[in-house]
Amino acid sequence: MKVLLINGSPNEKRCTRTALDEVASALEVEGVATETAWIGRNPVRGCLGCGGCAKRGDARCVFDDDVVNDLIAKAEGSDGLVVGTPVFYAGANGALLAVLDRMFYAASARLRFKPAAAVASARRAGTTPAIDQINKYFQINCMPVASSTYWPMVHGQSIEEVRQDGEGLHTMRMLGRNLAWLMRAVANVPDPDVEPKIRTNFIR
Repeated sequence: MKVLLINGSPNEKRCTRTALDEVASALEVEGVATETAWIGRNPVRGCLGCGGCAKRGDARCVFDDDVVNDLIAKAEGSDGLVVGTPVFYAGANGALLAVLDRMFYAASARLRFKPAAAVASARRAGTTPAIDQINKYFQINCMPVASSTYWPMVHGQSIEEVRQDGEGLHTMRMLGRNLAWLMRAVANVPDPDVEPKIRTNFIR
């Protein structure tokens, strides 16, 4: 089994990565391979809602000049997904949300039923709405969401401060263990049938 961890911070090796590394270490203790992918600092397009990905039929975005299609391929090849974000203005990093919009618009069927989890890092506050933002991608795509012993967040303005957040790091480790357990629990269970979607417009 393998889990892809997406570092949605513009800073590759700071607080968000510290939290994700703690999750990854717990997964590896459980015998689960991990890969951490960084969204980077290069410009990322937002989703245009053009429908081009559906016309292509290969679960890829029509724009192939940034990190999105590579992340889709890595997520497809993984059994579970963890997405981490720093908190900006009481929410997730905007570049990460642009990445997730396009990933889930183009490849939702390929990600469906994969266990997943969200992680947030902040100096002080805003972690809860950031986690909620990310979890919504999983919850509208039939993806079981792994839980922990508290909301999956760490606090600190530096790596050193995050490493002092004993409860936050414990929460990360338990998240990794619980995600491994959830992945094993669903591994040999057939996916449920997906009823064709009914789209209801409120204004005609």
